[in-house]
Amino acid sequence: MKKKLLSIIVATAMVASLLVGCGSKAADTAAPAADAATEDAAVEEAAPAADGSVQVGIVLPTKDEPRWLQDQAQFEKILGDAGFTNQVLFSQGSSATEKTNVETLISKGIQVLIICAQDGAAAAAAVEAAKDAGVTVIAYDRLITGTDAVDYYVTFDSFAVGAAQGQYLVDNAPEGSGIPLYLYAGAATDNNAFIFFEGAWSVLQPKIADGTFVIANSSEAVALQDKAELTRDELGTIIGQITTDWDFNVAKSKAEAHLTAVGADMKGDVLVLAPNDGTARSIADVFATDKDVTSYVVTGQDSEKASVQYVIDGKQSMTVFKDTRTLAADSVAMAVSILNGETPATDATYNNEVKDVPSKQTDIVVVTKDNVKAALIDSGYYDASEFTGLE
Repeated sequence: MKKKLLSIIVATAMVASLLVGCGSKAADTAAPAADAATEDAAVEEAAPAADGSVQVGIVLPTKDEPRWLQDQAQFEKILGDAGFTNQVLFSQGSSATEKTNVETLISKGIQVLIICAQDGAAAAAAVEAAKDAGVTVIAYDRLITGTDAVDYYVTFDSFAVGAAQGQYLVDNAPEGSGIPLYLYAGAATDNNAFIFFEGAWSVLQPKIADGTFVIANSSEAVALQDKAELTRDELGTIIGQITTDWDFNVAKSKAEAHLTAVGADMKGDVLVLAPNDGTARSIADVFATDKDVTSYVVTGQDSEKASVQYVIDGKQSMTVFKDTRTLAADSVAMAVSILNGETPATDATYNNEVKDVPSKQTDIVVVTKDNVKAALIDSGYYDASEFTGLE
């Protein structure tokens, strides 16, 4: 069983080596990561529980988005194949359910909790309960804020995700100036939504300030368009106005309202910052049906199957690929180190308003129609038979 886990970690590391890494403004350099030999040794020495207890508990936000079902599958495969007892529970949009899930896992004897928070601030109570029970807490993908009960954080480079989205819009903008730019963001309760938007703003703001881009749908962003760096409160005022709550229907309604509210001068060839794939598809569908929108460039992230097909079909311009195999493998490697009583490898820190949380960052890659096959098919993430029109 130990050899199986080592093989899986090595395989996912090979996938990660294909991806292009980006620096993070949100993360500071931490102590150097442990070398590969040390990490491999930790994996080999780990042993599954003999008494039937659950060693690793995983709490994810919802079953309603394909992204989290993919993560569930990766956790169950990697841990299950290696013989480690584990259980995945979903919060289904409720912080109260999230806390109950954590308490359930504590009662089953977990030693490590891997949790992707429904609400970064509200999750503090849940992880504090885990910490009080002697459980080591790994925040997964979303940072939990306002507590010292978070031991580690495993994440994609969220600032780099937003910067990649913004850079794609800059690189693929039509010629000229006064180009309409529509801004959308994730949930205001998700710390990552702030970091994604901050990364995008770092690239887009110079083009907004010099008049190349004109913000079409956010008076709060217009009021701050001359500021290159925004405070947390300033980011919050913009996100509060353009949030999609990571919800397809909210995104659709806002896009419809925004296009109804503007004149023809804010249509034509437009740019759209959409925060993730689900919202990107909803927004793209709305823009595609407006007779005054000549063309649109729209971003996304997560490389969901439906959006990969949209990219192939030219309905969505790009998606940021965040390989959940690699993120899950990084989390498992960290959990195994903890189970062995060792200090996990980290390569950054993220401040959660109380402490600098030791963190492990996972790389990202921008996927367009031109590299879908190389990034997603050849890497084994998806099978070519799942799509039509692949070249």
